[in-house]
Order: sequence, then C-alpha cells, then structure tokens
Amino acid sequence: MKHLKKLSLSTALAVGIAMPVVAETELTMYYPIAVGGSLTQVVDGIVDSFEAENPDIKVNAVYSGNYDDTRVRALSALNSGEPAQLAVMFSIDAYDLIEQDLIMPFDDLTSDSDWLNSFYPALMANGQIEGKTWGIPFQRSTIVAYYNKDLFRAAGLDPEAPPTTWDELISAGKALTKDDTYGLMIPSTGYPYWMFQALAIQNGKEVMSDDGLTTYFDDPAVVDTLKFWQSLSAEHGIMPTGTVEWGTLRQAFLEGQTAMMWHSTGNLTAVKKNASFDFGVAELPANVRKGSPTGGGNFYIFKDTSEEEQAAAMKLIQFMTSPEQAAAWSIATGYMGVSPAAYETEALKAYTAEFPPALVARNQLENAVAEFSTFETARVRDGLNNAIQSALTGAKSPEDSLGEAQAAAERLLKAYR
Repeated sequence: MKHLKKLSLSTALAVGIAMPVVAETELTMYYPIAVGGSLTQVVDGIVDSFEAENPDIKVNAVYSGNYDDTRVRALSALNSGEPAQLAVMFSIDAYDLIEQDLIMPFDDLTSDSDWLNSFYPALMANGQIEGKTWGIPFQRSTIVAYYNKDLFRAAGLDPEAPPTTWDELISAGKALTKDDTYGLMIPSTGYPYWMFQALAIQNGKEVMSDDGLTTYFDDPAVVDTLKFWQSLSAEHGIMPTGTVEWGTLRQAFLEGQTAMMWHSTGNLTAVKKNASFDFGVAELPANVRKGSPTGGGNFYIFKDTSEEEQAAAMKLIQFMTSPEQAAAWSIATGYMGVSPAAYETEALKAYTAEFPPALVARNQLENAVAEFSTFETARVRDGLNNAIQSALTGAKSPEDSLGEAQAAAERLLKAYR
C-alpha cells in the first residue's frame, strides 16, 4: 500500500482544493457580564457571525465580570504588554481613559459622520467629550420599574397603572406591602450612585456638571433626595431597612419578595423567561420631573494598537452595532437597540409589537440624562456610594454623609479645573 503524500500549497491550489483561510488580524476584546442571563452565549454568537463574514479576523472575547472588573483586567493587560485592542467598559470611564491617554477618538478612525450620528443622542452623551467621540454605545440601558401585576390585582390596584409619581409610589407600596412581601426594592449595592442619580433627577437636580469638574452632592435638593430614599423604609415601611443587594434583587422579585423593583433593562429578557406571574415594566415615577440616567457600556479602542488592528476593531464594532445585530442583541438580552434604525428592523418591530415592555427603556430616553461621570470617576463615585449606604444603614445622616462626599470630591477634582 502506497503512503499518501501531503499536498503542498501549490499542488492544492492547482487541483482546486480549498484551503482554510488563516486569520491575518487577531483581536482581544474585554467584555463585561454585569447582569444575569446567558450573555456570554449571545456575545459568542455575534462574534461567530462576524468571524464567518470576516475570516481574516480572529476575535478573542475575554469575559471579565462587572464593569469595574473589566476596566481593571483590561488595563492590567495593557500595562503588562498582553494584547488588548478593544473593550466594552463603563460609558462613564471615558474621562479617566482620556486622562490616562489610553483610548483613541473614533473621529480619528472613521470619516463616516453618518455612522457616528446614527446612535441615540442620549446614549452618546457619556462618550462625547470636548468635541470628540471616545465611546460607541452597545450594552446600554436605563433604569426601569418592574412590577408584579398579580400582586397589584390582589392589593386592589390597577395592574395597568403603575406609579407615575413619588406620592403614588408610596401609596402603592403601602398597599402592596404584606408580611412576606415588600412593596418596593431599590438596590443600594453594586451601583447605588446610579439609582440615586435617578432619584435626584426626578427631584429636579443633577448630581454633577456636564464637564466632569463639579459635583452637587450637598445641594439641598440632593440631600432631600437621600432623605426620601431613606424614608421608604424608615418612615413608610415599604422597603427593607439597610441595603438591598443588586445581585440578588432580580431573584427576590421573581420569588415574590417584592412587588416592585427598580433595575436595569438588561434584566428584561431574564425576567420574561423566568417570571411565573404576570409582570409589567414602566418608566420611573416623577417628583419634580421624570427621568433616569442612561447606563451600561461603550466600545473603546485602545491607543496602543496597529493600524491593521484599529481597522479590524472598527469593522467589529460597526458589525456589532449594525441595526440587525443591535436588534437581535436587544431581543436576546433586554438591553436597548442603540440606534433608531434598530427599532425599524422587521425583527425588533415584530418583537416589540408582541412584547411592548421592550420599548420602555428606549422610550425613557426622552427624559434620560448622561450617567454620573467626572474626572477621577471611580474615586468620586466611591465616595458617593459610601455616603448613600451610610445614610440608608443609619450610620450617618444624609446631610453629614453627602457633605463628606462633596468635600472629598472637591479635593479630587480641584486639580482638573
């Protein structure tokens, strides 16, 4: 029996045998998995589709925990010389990433202004700084109110009329609070500043300036906001005392431990799949005004990349944010389609017609503001988080805790003015 000889490349081409395409450019993308659901499988599916269309590009998706974990891991990789060309990180990380000279403005990578202008303006607010675009929205959200319609019916409330004001929120919360069920839970771990910013906006006051240089933590309206949050448990008894855990709140809602919860729209598909009861989704209630901060992650491209890698990274980002992919992403996760065109796709039009709650977060963009972000964002944010938790646990008064956070922010931001 004769031995089979290996075909040389020239021989293979001569006889018409297809040789596999070897990727010419390899990308490492750091990606956060911050809320529940099988997000890794969804992202893997998008990446597989991209690689099938672009066989010359290989994408290694590194899943790295929450947004803070992702920032730490991505920057550690850069510092140690490991490959990292792009990442989805907090939209609010932009100031720090610019200050550290780690990312490139997208204006330097594309002349396609139509593409840069195709996203919802509210989702671009955190990524556009000093006339340039530093982040492109992808895993984006607003805070929405989930509520258990069955418990509303049992309490004699209209299941199609969730609270639209703070007064209605308290009234409904009292009707819904029973021995083993609270009327409302607002998470105060994980991202307490985010929930607090929503409340402050509803009370008519922003907590920071647009230029990232000033905070307003000790403003009377902001202090009153924290007093209101505190009163939901201490005075009205519709929420647990102390802190409410971000990571377990969705399960608490699914188990009937709370009739209403405020959480990211990124939980929507998981709630839809797992709720054993009729539920609704609503925009957040108003006091002085309606409003929610936007939230979630943007794409960033790191500066220390070759031109070939930059071009490949741009191709991947444009693929993942295309209307069709953004629509599929929104349906699979509950996060928003990041452009109006996504909601004009047949897939998302059909889905939202069948499941209108999928439009709530998008509709809320009309009253949304940029998520809390300043220079020294992480440290300033930690000070605010600690102030919120100190007040909610009764360790300090709202005035004292927010006063201390404001003083700390002043010290941190002074050098940037």
